[in-house]
Amino acid sequence: MNVAHEVELLVQEIQRLGSKNADGQVTVKFGVLFNDDRCANIFEALVGTLRAAKRKNIVNYQGEMLLQGVHDDVEVVLLQG
Repeated sequence: MNVAHEVELLVQEIQRLGSKNADGQVTVKFGVLFNDDRCANIFEALVGTLRAAKRKNIVNYQGEMLLQGVHDDVEVVLLQG
C-alpha cells in the first residue's frame, strides 16, 4: 500500500472512532486507534502512518512518536479531512 492511500484510510478511521472537540476538530486517543480491530487489520505500521500524516499536517499530536501503552491517552487531532 502506498503512503498517501494509508493516510486517507487513517483519516477515515479517525472520523469513525473519534469525536469533535470544542474547536470542531475530530480527535481520538492513540490507544483507541491502536486497539481497534479494524485499524489493526488495515495498518501494518500505524505509528509510521501517523508520523507520515503528521509530516503532511493532516493530523497533530504531542511528541514525535507514539508507543502503545505509554501514549494511549495522547489525543490525535485531525487537522483536515
